[in-house]
Amino acid sequence: MPGPDRSVPPADRRLADGLSRGDPAALAALHERCGRTVLGFLVRTLGERGAAEDVFQQVFLEAWQRGAAYDPERAGPMTWVMSITRSRAIDHLRRRVPEPRDPAGSLALMEGEGDPAAGVDALLERWRLAHLLADLPGEEAEILRRRFYREETQREIAAAMGIPLGTVKMRMVQALGRLRTLIDEEGRHA
Repeated sequence: MPGPDRSVPPADRRLADGLSRGDPAALAALHERCGRTVLGFLVRTLGERGAAEDVFQQVFLEAWQRGAAYDPERAGPMTWVMSITRSRAIDHLRRRVPEPRDPAGSLALMEGEGDPAAGVDALLERWRLAHLLADLPGEEAEILRRRFYREETQREIAAAMGIPLGTVKMRMVQALGRLRTLIDEEGRHA
């Protein structure tokens, strides 16, 4: 039997071991590490703070109950918790009694075109990228946020940040390279 994968960060391995043993400190560490992202995602997805808090509790209860099955070699803690979060958010959205807002939208839902999972998936991808951007150096992350979330041009970014256009271009290339590395590392654990 092969030994543990050395590419799994030691903190992730300790967290998995703690969850496997049912250690409340491991759940607290998971909550500390992922709680803000989970709650923010749920508030944005569900649109109601109360509903988001209810689903938040379901997510961490499920993480606690399924802790023994968590494998850090398959996914990092954030990826694992967000997959639970996505499922619970979709469950909640499907249980809601929809209030028709426009006939075309209601018709699309009745015909199966308005799958709540599609919107949740798009929002989940934005949250995942936002989480990865937090691991980049500050100015590089800011350049990518401005480019991809605010849809500013490189010239607009240079003017807003008070740095030369060439510097913006160079930092954007560096930031995209670092982001690609983070995505690849995350993929190896997925």
